[in-house]
Amino acid sequence: MSKNISNLSGRIGLKNNLFQKISDRSLNSNNSDGIKEIASEYNVGVSTIHGAESFYEFLRPAHRKKKAFVCNGSACMCAGTQDSLKKKLKEKLGDDKVGEMFCLGHCYENHAFHYDGENYAGDDINKIDQIIKGENIKQEKFFSKSFASTSFLMDEKLSSLEQFKNLLVKFLNTDKQEIIKTLSDSNLAGRGGAGFPTGMKWDFCSKAKSEKKYVVCNADEGDSGAFSDRYLLEDQPLKVLFGMVICGYVIGSNEGVLYIRGEYPKSIEAINGSINSLKKAGLLGNNILQTKFSFDLNICIGQGAYICGEETALIASIEGRRAEVDVRPPFPVTEGLYKKPTVVNNVETLAAATGILINGSDKFSAIGNKKSAGTKLVCLDSFFKKPGVYEVEMGTPMKKVLYDMGGGFKESIKALQIGGPLGGVVPIEEVEKLNLDFQEFSSAGFMLGHASVVSIPKDFSMTDYIHHLFEFSAEESCGKCFPGRLGSYRGKEMFDQVKNKSSKIPLKLLNELLITMQKGCLCALCGAIPTPIMNILKYFGDEMKNDIVQDNL
Repeated sequence: MSKNISNLSGRIGLKNNLFQKISDRSLNSNNSDGIKEIASEYNVGVSTIHGAESFYEFLRPAHRKKKAFVCNGSACMCAGTQDSLKKKLKEKLGDDKVGEMFCLGHCYENHAFHYDGENYAGDDINKIDQIIKGENIKQEKFFSKSFASTSFLMDEKLSSLEQFKNLLVKFLNTDKQEIIKTLSDSNLAGRGGAGFPTGMKWDFCSKAKSEKKYVVCNADEGDSGAFSDRYLLEDQPLKVLFGMVICGYVIGSNEGVLYIRGEYPKSIEAINGSINSLKKAGLLGNNILQTKFSFDLNICIGQGAYICGEETALIASIEGRRAEVDVRPPFPVTEGLYKKPTVVNNVETLAAATGILINGSDKFSAIGNKKSAGTKLVCLDSFFKKPGVYEVEMGTPMKKVLYDMGGGFKESIKALQIGGPLGGVVPIEEVEKLNLDFQEFSSAGFMLGHASVVSIPKDFSMTDYIHHLFEFSAEESCGKCFPGRLGSYRGKEMFDQVKNKSSKIPLKLLNELLITMQKGCLCALCGAIPTPIMNILKYFGDEMKNDIVQDNL
């Protein structure tokens, strides 16, 4: 069935993609008007449209009745800003007009909320009257700095249309296999979490036989503590877009799409502006620079589903399906968007590929090691004295990242969750032993992932933190597999009972549940959420002893 929907959706294609059609209808209507017309246009069932529409948080009627949304990400939760923020917003807008969003990407200052299509944070809540009146207020920009000997992501070597044009002229006259070799020699591993070699991915897709191929930028950065994609999309958009254009040239694609989360309105605006500028300059479209190469770009706006950060769920979303994870193989490089060969890279991977083409593969590969080469963006939250996003060389000691670059902590911190909700929860004394290295983190039982850092204060309850993780996975699970759909809810129920003091944690049952989810889930969301929970049980079990049924040990 999903394959049929993909093919039917693909007949109309990206310009009028089914997901955007469904989103526009839902956001502009309070009833079912237009559903039959969309179903008829795309030759799919009305139930297919209903099923997809009901999947996304932003398209649900209950969500659309709200006026403001408080960030409920892990960083804001640990900062303790949510309750006071909700109270102030409810006083202004009404109790039933304030909802929640995960996450707004303002982890560096917290007090984050969304109102009327814009994000606010920090001291902005004290200007709520001006915001409600529609006045523009001055907002603080997050701090960013490169600590790399050669900057691949934060330099200004691709910040103008003229630079873009000159670089395009150079590489459109470069052999495609030479470009692939440059990326392969650089040892660039995908920055989205899986770490697949980028050169190899482009090579596989270039060799796939098809009359149509696609380039997809995964800009659905939903990890709490992460705002590196925001930096690249808003401050280095041409690096990201150049990576997509050159990928299209290499694999033989003439069309790409950026799937950007709806929680990032400024990122959408910045990328849209850059795409329009490139089109006006003749650097996107048909026969670019009088060559035979044509390439165009589209934007697809996410509607509040964390699972769309997983590549097959993202593809399903663009096609207008429920954003459920697909079983692999086949992999997207052979059967991806609309069942055509597709390269899916995340924002930082595409920007890094551009940086490598500008600076050379040898400079990138000389940093770190073969499996963890080059530079990486690291995000530090509001508990640091110097919060912000930093370009750091792989292999850098974490102590240097935390204390030299980040300036240390404003208060006592007992652990860090690194790599988003699915990343390991690392005690401070353990993280100080590690270097910025994917394999090193994995070998120690943690995950570097996106390199987002959420600080857990000394007095924050680890029982509450596990409840937060289960609550998150229960809400965001795609629901396709039983271990994910049911396991996350069973875990949440266990910790609901602890919080309302009706029962204690049956540890034996909890461990069995975690192992089942780890081994049986289709995706990295519910399949990886046991990792931080197991970390907490291992390192902070004593802290939780009063919440655990000892007979089950």
